[in-house]
Amino acid sequence: MLLDGLSSVTKNADPSSKSAQASGKLQENLNSFLNLLVTQLKNQDPMDPLKANEFTSQLVQFASVEQQIYQNANLEKLVSLQQTSQTSDMVNYLGTSIESKGNQTNYDGNPVDFTYALKNNASSVTISVRDQSGVTVFSADGDSTAGAHNFTWDGTNDFGNNQKKGVYTIIVSAQNAAGDLLDVSQTIFGKVTGAGVTDGKVNLFVGDVKVSMDDVVSVREPPKPAP
Repeated sequence: MLLDGLSSVTKNADPSSKSAQASGKLQENLNSFLNLLVTQLKNQDPMDPLKANEFTSQLVQFASVEQQIYQNANLEKLVSLQQTSQTSDMVNYLGTSIESKGNQTNYDGNPVDFTYALKNNASSVTISVRDQSGVTVFSADGDSTAGAHNFTWDGTNDFGNNQKKGVYTIIVSAQNAAGDLLDVSQTIFGKVTGAGVTDGKVNLFVGDVKVSMDDVVSVREPPKPAP
């Protein structure tokens, strides 16, 4: 019967999924159509009966929509299975140290290691650490030569006082002799404390900082800054 195959696919689906909602709506429309058809058949004029093609085309349309919903439901199941598999794989990241693109860090009381890279020599490089309120708590001059550089923030402010644990943003600003800002790429190290899927995307969590799997550069111990 029409919708039987679709029901077997969507009955265990998330009620909030698009395919489940579409299936429910299609079922309602089909029931309304069949009730109307039965009423018309009962009350049709024997001398002028309904033509089969008038309602057959309607049933064909229902079948076509059903097939589309069926395919979408199967795609949703495949995506769900893939995400479950990816989440299982992410368990292997728990407790490891990752290097990822970005400038946010979860300060947990331990020094924070990060890198920055310059394509060309800069006239000056300033490293700033800002708290969640946007207040700069630490600043220092950085290496201005072209290439990649390592830096470690020990978690203290400009007065040597320890900062509270939480999320901080590290901003590396480079300028040339004319005062123009130069492009700076940054990566940051952190210990993975969680993993999950958010809005269909696979993410790792370093404390309260969400890191997309696409931004993970490597999984290794952080480098030590040059003496």
